[in-house]
Amino acid sequence: MNHPASAHRVFCFGPFRLLAQQQLLLEGETPVRVGSRALEVLRTLVESPGTLVSKRDLMARAWPGMVVEPSNLKVTIAGLRRALGDGRPGHRYIANVTGLGYRFVAPVRCMDADERDGSAHPARSSGLPQSATRLVGRAEVVSALARTLPERRMVTITGAGGIGKTSVALAVAAALAEGHPDGAHFVDLGPLADPRFLPMAVANALGFAIHGDDAADALVSALRPRRLVLVLDGCEHLLDAAAALVDRIVAGAPGVLVLATTREPLRIRGETVHRLAPLPAPPPHAQLTADEALAFPAVELFVQLAAACLDGFSLSDADAPVVARICERLDGIALAIELTATRVEAFTLRELSLLLEDRLRLLGLEQRGVAPRHRSLAAALAWSHDLLAPNDRMALRRVAVFAGSFTLASATALAGDDCDMVAAVESLTAKSLVCADVRGAEVHYRLLDTTRAFATQKLHDSGEASDLHRRHAEHLVDVLARVEREARHQHSADWVAAHGHRVDDVRGALAWAFSPAGDPRLGIALTVCAIPLWTQLSLLDECRDGAERALAIGARQSLLALRDRMQLAAALALATLYTRGPRPETDALWKAALRDADDGGDAAFQLRTLWGLSVYLVFAGQYRTALGYLRRLRNAARRHGDAADRLGAERLIATNLHYFGRQGSARARLEKVLRAYADPVQHADISRFQFDQRVVARGTLATVLWLQGLADQAVRIAHEAVESAQAASHPVSLCNALGHTAIPIALYTGDLAAADALMLRLRAHLRQHALSVWCLLSRCLQGMISIERGDGACVDELAGLLGQLRASGYGLRQSFYSAALARGQALAGRPGEALATLDDALALCEQTAERWFLPELLRIKGELLRQDARPGAEALFRQSLGLARRQGALALELRAALSLAELLVDGGRAGEAEALVDAVRARFTDGHRTADLARAARLAADLREDARGVLQLTADPETPARDTRRMP
Repeated sequence: MNHPASAHRVFCFGPFRLLAQQQLLLEGETPVRVGSRALEVLRTLVESPGTLVSKRDLMARAWPGMVVEPSNLKVTIAGLRRALGDGRPGHRYIANVTGLGYRFVAPVRCMDADERDGSAHPARSSGLPQSATRLVGRAEVVSALARTLPERRMVTITGAGGIGKTSVALAVAAALAEGHPDGAHFVDLGPLADPRFLPMAVANALGFAIHGDDAADALVSALRPRRLVLVLDGCEHLLDAAAALVDRIVAGAPGVLVLATTREPLRIRGETVHRLAPLPAPPPHAQLTADEALAFPAVELFVQLAAACLDGFSLSDADAPVVARICERLDGIALAIELTATRVEAFTLRELSLLLEDRLRLLGLEQRGVAPRHRSLAAALAWSHDLLAPNDRMALRRVAVFAGSFTLASATALAGDDCDMVAAVESLTAKSLVCADVRGAEVHYRLLDTTRAFATQKLHDSGEASDLHRRHAEHLVDVLARVEREARHQHSADWVAAHGHRVDDVRGALAWAFSPAGDPRLGIALTVCAIPLWTQLSLLDECRDGAERALAIGARQSLLALRDRMQLAAALALATLYTRGPRPETDALWKAALRDADDGGDAAFQLRTLWGLSVYLVFAGQYRTALGYLRRLRNAARRHGDAADRLGAERLIATNLHYFGRQGSARARLEKVLRAYADPVQHADISRFQFDQRVVARGTLATVLWLQGLADQAVRIAHEAVESAQAASHPVSLCNALGHTAIPIALYTGDLAAADALMLRLRAHLRQHALSVWCLLSRCLQGMISIERGDGACVDELAGLLGQLRASGYGLRQSFYSAALARGQALAGRPGEALATLDDALALCEQTAERWFLPELLRIKGELLRQDARPGAEALFRQSLGLARRQGALALELRAALSLAELLVDGGRAGEAEALVDAVRARFTDGHRTADLARAARLAADLREDARGVLQLTADPETPARDTRRMP
């Protein structure tokens, strides 16, 4: 299929011109770099604009007489779209007709090459090629470098392979070219193998002919009168020669600005180094909308490239988390994003995400029409690797065993006697193969994921992998055991900052230890040592699965020592409690661990198991049973424990007293416990007790204070609990502070705006930490907020959620949730169901001795009877009033008094009602802006007004009487 007539034509579309005879594509006056086959495909399409051209015809034109895979055409079309900017606003050129072929959809103007039209003749090249990758997210960097380069005259852009150094350099040079009469010029040093020919290569790129014994001196002489920007791209393999030449150019040609790109600095005088960072990508596990994800340049680049490759591609809210995850896995490396995004024609986004689990597959993806070292990530990394000294190569493959970040001490521990790791880490960091984070007290290093995949392959090829994995696991056991011993007085957040990064290494080491090539005994030891780390980071699902696996393998292979078995059983019990609820198997695990501790005479572990068993029983709502274990725990803590053990036992006893309805005793103990906690929460305390003890103590105290009528103090203490949990960097403690304290306090006080804001915070937190029981509780709380607004539509969903909680064995605060459900059922016009819910809740209170919210259950039942004009309402109100008074629960006493007063008004006993309300109101010293006290003030005012009306009616019989009845 030859079209000789078209060979002498010029095709114009958008800002582009295709000069067929010269095999040249221009954008304005700038040549666009595309391959010959891509030009042939483009020429075929523009010859028949708007017409469908089959894939077979396009392949016949671009690959005449050859049999090629259809994927070659896909890649060529994708490259064309990138070059044309297809997909940007106002740029739409090539449309895909699925399964059939392609058509050119933009208007095309065609003219003869010899027409008297200046546009038919190419302009002189500016000396800068078109960047292969569209620049995204680099505007600030380009602007800053365009200001810096004229001031400093020599700037080196360093960074990892594929990060976008060349694209940024081209953009900076283009921005400065107009201000330099001799323009901007680009020299690709990648193909140059012999450093002796460097001056000649630069001269050739500039169009100079230089002669003489000293080529560098001749080049500087030629440059001396000129004003231009010189880009030297890819200097790392000619580092010494490039440094020497640039030094001479800067010294001898004052009108020349030099911009170099390389993996490591040139280290010459006057050099300004800019280390190019990856494109900002979303954080791990982020749940983002499309708009939120597109705010990250890595996602923006991915979407632009995908849209240029696939007709109609756009980012939806449903796909945003998938693309965010892809870009996060790609470390924000522009080349990796480009190689992946251009595969959207062949794979769905979710398939691409799964494929990226195999980093070696990503390393092998290629693009055509670019320099060999830019063709694939493997090529870019191999280019850097081949330039390394033997010691650096050895160190790179050995640190590949670290799954996350690592310290110099850890790297040195794994290095072996034959590797100088200190020198290697310095060298690899300078060469952009290792990333350094210097923000903390200790420098943390890491490999980008793609670099790690490359280095891991080198490690396996070397035959050292098995030995390195063993050393790595043993090192982690030593480190985690040591830092746990040293953490007795370390602040929780500081401990997380120092050691939280090790969790990635634990995962990798455990995967090896329990593999056929690993060592299960070492895996069990590492699992035990990892328990405090998982607990501190609230990785409770991971802790549960890890302990379960170690127990099963250890029992099957008879590898478990008694203490290991106790520790693993306790960890499994606690993690199961917080992830799946207080199920019966949790009870069995704790009791088995307690038997082992008793049999072994292990006092420290007796304390731990008594604590865990007591917490389990409280969560299960078995308050009576818990009391016996709590007394035993207190005695054991006094005999064998430290201050934290004793305070923890007192805190838990106070919590139980609160649920029994003994608010005065509970408050006294809680305040004593909080006064004794003088220092910030320690890591060791969270490791032992699973929560920040002061957070949960404040949470219970806040509820007690509200019950006692001190709402303002309750709100303040709840706020302190939330902020303290945030500062402790402990996710489960923050869930507790929000879900068990701050949101319920907002509901108690009627501050629904605060409840909404706190719910948003809890839900955002749970998106980062998927704790299943807390996710369930958060949905219950959301339903309760709706009910407080008078919306009963969510009542069936709430009933289902509470059923799931009960099925998991969760019995904590059941009266609180049942009261909300009953109110919702009444709102929905289903009073019979509401009464049944209340009767079930009252029976459960009798069974478990949970009495703190019992007055409210009685009051709500009385309201239902009153609304149906059924007998018994007054008796229930008076029972609620008396019980609340005996418990010291002034807030619930007020609610009961208001319900009773309204009933008395309906019965014509307004004076009795007024006296009752005034007597209860008078005992409040704060919280006057709460919904209940505002309602009480309105009722009292109405009763006084009614009383004045009665007096007026007595004085003037002509005045009509007012209706004094009030609806609840």
